[in-house]
Amino acid sequence: MAVDSRPEAGNRTSETGIRGFIRRRPLVSFFALANLMSWTAWLPYVLSNNGLGVWDFDFPSLLGTTQFAGVLPGAYLGPIFAAYIVTRIADGREGVRRWVGRMTKWRVGWVWYLVAALGVPAAIMVTGLALSGDDLRMPPVAVLVAYVPSLLLQMVTTGLAEEPGWRDFALPRMQRRFGPLGATVILGPLWGVWHLPLFLSQWGGWPDVTWMRVGEFIAFASVFSVVVTWVFNRTGQSLPLVMLLHVSVNNFMSIVYSGMFPSIDTPEAASHVTLLAATTAAVLVLLATRGRLGYRPAGEPAPELTPQR
Repeated sequence: MAVDSRPEAGNRTSETGIRGFIRRRPLVSFFALANLMSWTAWLPYVLSNNGLGVWDFDFPSLLGTTQFAGVLPGAYLGPIFAAYIVTRIADGREGVRRWVGRMTKWRVGWVWYLVAALGVPAAIMVTGLALSGDDLRMPPVAVLVAYVPSLLLQMVTTGLAEEPGWRDFALPRMQRRFGPLGATVILGPLWGVWHLPLFLSQWGGWPDVTWMRVGEFIAFASVFSVVVTWVFNRTGQSLPLVMLLHVSVNNFMSIVYSGMFPSIDTPEAASHVTLLAATTAAVLVLLATRGRLGYRPAGEPAPELTPQR
């Protein structure tokens, strides 16, 4: 068995305390911190009148929703902040530089922007058309006008809050350890489970939420992660493209879906549509890539090889 003779390797394995644990177990530390910090921050929202009603308080509504005040702080405090903390401790400043570098990797072929921005609406429209019995309506002009501004807003809220953690931090490490498909099979459900407390609030449709909807959401996160991993790998680990792909789902379902498919405009039907669309796309990607999901192992040095500073 080879022995790592680098000085920092010995320091890394012998260091005790929280910093030592984070350096030895960066993935475990990230997932624990992301859930702990987000769930703690979401607790007031879940307990308020916007959730379980234990606390007689209503979160203020901004742009027609309480989620900016109730959900967004916990989202920012979770994956992105947890990723920064663990990266800074485990990989030093060079690790942070690589992490930020993927966040600013905009220079990718224009075809991938079309895939990320238009592929999701196309898949959902085809699936919705099939499930609605060809009952497709043209959405109001106001909806179409609001689509792009809403998409940009989603990029700096949902996309920026989540993807620097799930895909920028966790996915590269997990792929090196488990391979692209194994990493995706693990990461997808973990991404879905992170959302669980929000189902006890207006975000998740409380009090009308059902276990079926929760299960379908986690299943959607799992199969959609196959597509996200593929886009992440094929674009040279471009986080903006992954963010755009992610928020295209949120934006289409919250802005366009109701006006386009009024006959199946229920939370349950919308859940079926997104799950079926994501599953179909995932199967096609798996078949086309033979499970490799565009992964190239030699693309980036492992975080474990980064000198500490």
